[in-house]
Amino acid sequence: MEAPDAGLAAELERSLELTAERLGDPTAQVYRRLFELAPDLEPLFAGDRSGSVRGEMLQRALETLLDLVRGAPYAHGLIATEQINHAQFGVPPARFTLFLVAVVDVVRDALGAQWDAAIAAAWQAVLDRAAAACGTGPGAR
Repeated sequence: MEAPDAGLAAELERSLELTAERLGDPTAQVYRRLFELAPDLEPLFAGDRSGSVRGEMLQRALETLLDLVRGAPYAHGLIATEQINHAQFGVPPARFTLFLVAVVDVVRDALGAQWDAAIAAAWQAVLDRAAAACGTGPGAR
């Protein structure tokens, strides 16, 4: 587990606040992007007519990513567990982190010119940490 990094957390929070200012709730944009990246995942959400499952998944994912950079001891385990849970729904391990890529794409697009090197580095760091927690990236256990 990496040490807590208040700087990374601050950059992630800043980018999420700016995204919320511009988009309000970004859930629809995140899932639109996810389904562009992986159309085969869209049928898994056929029963989520209201979008509440998608909204909750996004909220929990963002909270977990922030916990990950804040050094919360359970964040790695939660990510690894959710990867296993999602595999039972037909989400292959290699596709699990695509959700996070979709989040980053939406945040970057929402920020436009305000997407800077510090924000880019923070998101790359959290993507790397999440991939490591899943056993698919640098630093994987």
